[in-house]
Amino acid sequence: MALEIVEYGGWRNNVRLANREVELIVTRDVGPRVIRFGFIGARNVLGELDGQMGGTGEAEWMIRGGHRLWVAPEAKPWSYELDNVPVDIREAGAGIEARQPAGPVTGVAKTVRVALAPDANTVTVSHTLTNEGDNPVELAVWALTVMAKRGMAVIPLPAKIPHTERLTHNQEWSLWGYTDFSDPRWTLGSRYITLRQDPKRSPTKLGLAHREGWIGYLLDGFLFTKAFRRVEQAAYPDGGVNFETFTNEDILELESLGPLVRLAPGEASTHEERWTLHKDIPACETEADLDRHVRTLAQE
Repeated sequence: MALEIVEYGGWRNNVRLANREVELIVTRDVGPRVIRFGFIGARNVLGELDGQMGGTGEAEWMIRGGHRLWVAPEAKPWSYELDNVPVDIREAGAGIEARQPAGPVTGVAKTVRVALAPDANTVTVSHTLTNEGDNPVELAVWALTVMAKRGMAVIPLPAKIPHTERLTHNQEWSLWGYTDFSDPRWTLGSRYITLRQDPKRSPTKLGLAHREGWIGYLLDGFLFTKAFRRVEQAAYPDGGVNFETFTNEDILELESLGPLVRLAPGEASTHEERWTLHKDIPACETEADLDRHVRTLAQE
């Protein structure tokens, strides 16, 4: 694995992690943020917002794109604490650790550790929130991945259970006031929910108590997956959901959440994701296609 400092997206100081096939770029001038993940020489599967790349020191929070760490439940200015100044990045094990000091709004420090496997297109991303304030705080780790435009999120559903075997529910969903399932971006199927990013359509959002362990994103023959676990019996934000997806004209986000916890001063909470990236994926138009070309890779 190579570790080097590179220019990218208008920022001069970025850390590049690469093996023989894929690369990640982590910003050092702002963040912590993974701004690129892709095959070497190929497109970035993460989103990049025009006009926000390369900037620093803005008076307002900028989404920019890429993958970031937030504090849930969502609130202003709580979740939108500025992340537009340099962060400390150091080598850590098989990867790097990027750390943003505690801010004046939350008193919470943010740390993202990124490790790329040397012989597989697999990334481990560990997210830690540490309470460095004087008072306890209730929060959840929130890991948000902004995907590039015009792709499709693939959300697996639990296996069906006959009515004669179970009378109680086995799914919990949270809907937002602007969510409309007549929107053609949504497909609610038997084994999957899919959501397409459309640059001409306004926001929609869904949250799930997600127990299937993985989410996918198809984009121009590439497949990005992120895997994460749900802690049963733990509390979660937004009605008990540990996965949310949001899309608007500019982006589609795949968001996983850790449990809702109360941190005393000095305590920390960590949530981990595992990413993979694949190429040459055929077009998927049916659930059988998703079984064959997405699920098999996501569950490897």
